[in-house]
Amino acid sequence: MTAVGAGVPGTPDVRALTAWSVACGVLAPGVEVRIEPLAGGSSNPTYRVRGGDADLVLRTPPVRGGLPTAHDMDREYRFQSALAGSAVPVAPMVASCADPSVIGVPFYLMGRLDGVVHARAETVRDLPPDLAAAAGRALARTLAALHAVDPLAVGLAPYARPEPYPVRQLRRWRRQWAASGADPVPVVDRVLSVLSERLPDAGGERIVHGDYNLANVMYERDRPDRVLAVLDWEMAALGPPAADLGQLRAYWGPAGRLLFAERGGHLPDANPGLPSAGELVAEYAETARRFAGIELNSRHIPFWEAFAVIKLAIVCAGALRRGTNPSGVRRARIVSLVTGLADIAQDTLKE
Repeated sequence: MTAVGAGVPGTPDVRALTAWSVACGVLAPGVEVRIEPLAGGSSNPTYRVRGGDADLVLRTPPVRGGLPTAHDMDREYRFQSALAGSAVPVAPMVASCADPSVIGVPFYLMGRLDGVVHARAETVRDLPPDLAAAAGRALARTLAALHAVDPLAVGLAPYARPEPYPVRQLRRWRRQWAASGADPVPVVDRVLSVLSERLPDAGGERIVHGDYNLANVMYERDRPDRVLAVLDWEMAALGPPAADLGQLRAYWGPAGRLLFAERGGHLPDANPGLPSAGELVAEYAETARRFAGIELNSRHIPFWEAFAVIKLAIVCAGALRRGTNPSGVRRARIVSLVTGLADIAQDTLKE
């Protein structure tokens, strides 16, 4: 067998990956394997793997840096496997490896899909307004389809927890903040304290994506208004649907505008055809009511929007863990971003 790409810095050990894939029956013996980095994939390194007739995507956690528990490959694999054949489009799962000794980290392989991700403002800007409007509606409808799935019926019972989702989430993100290595930012601590005082009831728990937004959804290449697959499931859990709606609204509002200021611009601002945050929630509610008989209780969405924003702040603070000695300028920029996001979360709680 021949491995191509092993000399690229940061690329996983192609020979080890090839041997494991052949042993699992994923690749045929003796094929020439090529591996190349792919753009996107959120904070998880993602690669295209080709060998013989196979065209796959490899997902791995960062080799170093990032926040503890924030890059769970097995979780991604299991949730997407559970949704195969449902009304929620996901990539086909191929194989998963929890043994870090194979290529240095746990990983999984999935089938590669030839679609489009509207992850940058210029891509969104190029959509005709009517297609942008349809893409936004499809984004909301797909989320409603996800929440309509019975998690127990698709084999996700092991992820049910006796402790309520809001309690688990608050504890987890307090720990993430403590582990971030960021300079003290008092407004973050204030927001976390207010959230702890206002924890809502979990209610009926459904499948929660955990980071649902336009940039984590792939659309069909020939029909950029039709969802081909929901991506990046590392934060998935069982919890209240309002958590995903709050996350979506966070990206659509001032937090998303601040976060994407250095990434080419805010996606919802890039095209006047995209629905507003309110229109997205209304589309979601109508779809959930019509097709799943679910009545949306929007009372807790502002709480979850503020929670989503403070999560984004803590994730940004976690960037300080990457690299052993971040420059003073970089540290100051990250702290400024974290502070700005926390201020937005605080303002959201006042609404």
